[in-house]
Amino acid sequence: MDEQTVKKITFLSRLKIDDDKVESTKDEFVKILSWVDQLKEVNTDGIEPLVSVNQNNIALRKDEVTDGNKSAEVLANAPMKEYGYFAVPKVVE
Repeated sequence: MDEQTVKKITFLSRLKIDDDKVESTKDEFVKILSWVDQLKEVNTDGIEPLVSVNQNNIALRKDEVTDGNKSAEVLANAPMKEYGYFAVPKVVE
């Protein structure tokens, strides 16, 4: 892997590296590629691909409102309120 390839990969990856870090980045890329080569050696014949690491089904609940209509209690903590809403100071003239 040469310096030009490292710069192209970092550009495509939206990574910003300084010119003095190109060599160390190249070394890191080589380590990553060698690790990927090690993964290629693993025999995965007969193994189904995972859709999720969690094979349990998530229990779904009914979508219903369990708490609400408490605007008066919520607004009781507001420093300023008007017409049943939070009021904030004007910030744009």
